[in-house]
Amino acid sequence: MDVEMQVRFRQEGGRALPVLVWRAPAPMRVVASAPHGGGIGVRRWVVNAQVPESYGRRDPDHHLSKLGVSLGLPGRGVGMLTAADVRAVSSWTDAGVEVSATVGLGHPTWAAAPDVTSPVSLVGTINLVVLLPEALSDAALVNAVATATEAKSQALWESGVDGTGTATDAVCIACPQDGAVHAFGGPRSVWGARVARAVHAAVLGGLR
Repeated sequence: MDVEMQVRFRQEGGRALPVLVWRAPAPMRVVASAPHGGGIGVRRWVVNAQVPESYGRRDPDHHLSKLGVSLGLPGRGVGMLTAADVRAVSSWTDAGVEVSATVGLGHPTWAAAPDVTSPVSLVGTINLVVLLPEALSDAALVNAVATATEAKSQALWESGVDGTGTATDAVCIACPQDGAVHAFGGPRSVWGARVARAVHAAVLGGLR
């Protein structure tokens, strides 16, 4: 898919903080778990914004909406936050699937863990942006989220990380709206397998 990533900067708290920006020439079909623009729908852009480790805002949706406006991004988009340096983004391509991963592991955790009463950090996180060149059905997009998450956890396990991720990991998977629609996104499907390999490699690169 013809979507280029750019590094831009914004002023926040007296600091110039980087933002990764993906802007599509045509609206994309997206599934995302991000705090802004999450769910399944049509989106025009994706941002992965670096914030200070002390970030404590509880309105990330509103914050990212204003950020999109300040960056001149039109229409609806997807916005994610991380305390990791987004300029250290790890990217990988596999047979047309492009993955960009920012890997922050300040607070790794196991998915099946006891309840905790302490506040959860919003920004010690692994963010994934996955771009596919062909369309997936809604069910296949959801399946691809599971596939990407499994591949991320595999990379963490292989690297000896004590956890399956962080409590606030986010993923965004985007594909064209037009063309033949693929019905499967699992790890042994054509596009799911490519997503899994690219996510696995990108996360491993970020961990290194």
